[in-house]
Amino acid sequence: MGPKTTENLKAAFAGESQAHMRYLIFSDKAEKDGLRNIARLFSAISFAERVHATAHHNVVFGIQPTTDNLETAIGGENYEVKTMYPDFQKAAEKEGEKGALTTIRFALEAEKIHAAMYARAKQSAAAGKDLAIGDIYICPVCGHTAEGSAPDVCPVCGAKKEMFRKF
Repeated sequence: MGPKTTENLKAAFAGESQAHMRYLIFSDKAEKDGLRNIARLFSAISFAERVHATAHHNVVFGIQPTTDNLETAIGGENYEVKTMYPDFQKAAEKEGEKGALTTIRFALEAEKIHAAMYARAKQSAAAGKDLAIGDIYICPVCGHTAEGSAPDVCPVCGAKKEMFRKF
């Protein structure tokens, strides 16, 4: 594939990925506003954007073995923990952006857990086994991730156990 086409598909992947997430966020808001059909429309088109992003990703990067995907995930999470969010935090502190500091802290704390979970998963996959893992609970406020059961109170943001989403 030519360099311009590769660059274009990478940009398309990024744009489609962002549209996918943006439309899910819009769907949640429409649902809260009691506009169920609009929420459903956003959700459906979000899925279409995901289909587009997946196709672009697979053309540019190919479909890799799970152990390679886990290595990529670990690298991404560690980059966020060691470089990206600390740099973003410094800029937000310098600019006095309290809202940004909160969302950055929330993400940074969750990414640490994600990197460790992916590392465990990679060990299992490398041994030819699935990951032995219990229920996974995600805090809908900050993204804190817990295995087995949700904490009574989120240690990052203070959300109640009942709010956690089980996977």
